[in-house]
Amino acid sequence: MTSPHPGALSGIRVLDLSRVLAGPACGQLLADLGADVIKVERPGAGDDTRHWGPPWLLDEDGNETVEASYYLCANRGKKSITVNIGSPEGVDLIKKLAAKSDVVIENFKVGSLARKGLDYEGLREVKPDIIYASITGFGQDGPMAEQPGYDYLAQAMGGMMSVTGRADGEPGAGPLRAGVATADQTAGMYATVGILAALRHRDQTGVGQHVDVALFDSQLAFMANQALNYFVGGVPPTRSGEWHPNLAPYQPFDVSDGRVIVAVGNNGQFAAFCGWLGLDELVADPRFAENPDRNKHRVELAGLLQAELRTKTKAETLEALPALGVPAAKINDMADAFDEPQAKHRGGRIDLPHSVAGTAPAIANPIHFSQSPVTYRNAPPTLSEHTDEILADVLDLSEDQIADLRASNIV
Repeated sequence: MTSPHPGALSGIRVLDLSRVLAGPACGQLLADLGADVIKVERPGAGDDTRHWGPPWLLDEDGNETVEASYYLCANRGKKSITVNIGSPEGVDLIKKLAAKSDVVIENFKVGSLARKGLDYEGLREVKPDIIYASITGFGQDGPMAEQPGYDYLAQAMGGMMSVTGRADGEPGAGPLRAGVATADQTAGMYATVGILAALRHRDQTGVGQHVDVALFDSQLAFMANQALNYFVGGVPPTRSGEWHPNLAPYQPFDVSDGRVIVAVGNNGQFAAFCGWLGLDELVADPRFAENPDRNKHRVELAGLLQAELRTKTKAETLEALPALGVPAAKINDMADAFDEPQAKHRGGRIDLPHSVAGTAPAIANPIHFSQSPVTYRNAPPTLSEHTDEILADVLDLSEDQIADLRASNIV
């Protein structure tokens, strides 16, 4: 599945020096929006995540490739070139590519690219209006700036783990990391927003800039209502397990053949929910009249609701409640989630042309445009798949010059 449309960022070239998840996710999102993204990797090894398997993508004969699913999740739509930036010749190639680019993305440790002249100051000498996005663990300044940062650390330090997991007193209580890399993913999205704003500023003023995004900062920003619960209430929120910290009833319930989520967000939904269960008297009960009351007496309320819900089936609950305007859902695994009729209608899974496997699966971009749709051009590239093409088309190098670079292990 590819798109014939050029995309909103058509004409923008991005030099993606990043690896693992946050930076590559940013580059992939820009590629989805139409940018030409060149992924720079280490010769012979490439992005670390290429090797973070199993599972591995299978080739057309059913054999395992060296493309791990982790790598596949964040690199579609890009072209891959390998460059040895440990050599002066490799550094020179990066500078030449940057001179032909609008955006550079990097997630190296603070200071490491400066020693090579590939930091913002170094690259704006060759491209004064360059947009240079740095994604690091802790940002470009501060007492922890030079320390390496990973998603797990950001989740722990940024408060995510303090509110994730079963509540104290429950079996299995204790802080847990989220099941996906929330700090990496949010940092990648914040970096994308920053790049788009910087491009707008450049188009208005002709001036480029350095976009500084940190996993730790991003995780703090992502805490949203939980952080404001602390700011306003003065008490750090704790793990509430399956219960919502601010709303009730907003939790899973047992039905006769499984479990469902019911998410009541206002008094009208609460009244409809109680009416369907034959518990209209709860609506007028002062313990449950308003959300703060329901939240205060959530355990009592849940017990009363649970007693009636055990007489219902999953199917009838999920049919009746949404029809009454009460949000309800089953708890899906990944197979169930992508098998949902809504996911199929919205195109949640896509399959893209892959040079080795024939096709490779991907999660669709969730943005739906009316005029400049998301572009899907190719699956994540194999290592160095486009090296010759990029050197020839972007830098105008001859076949002999490219052969010399290969012979010298520069590319």
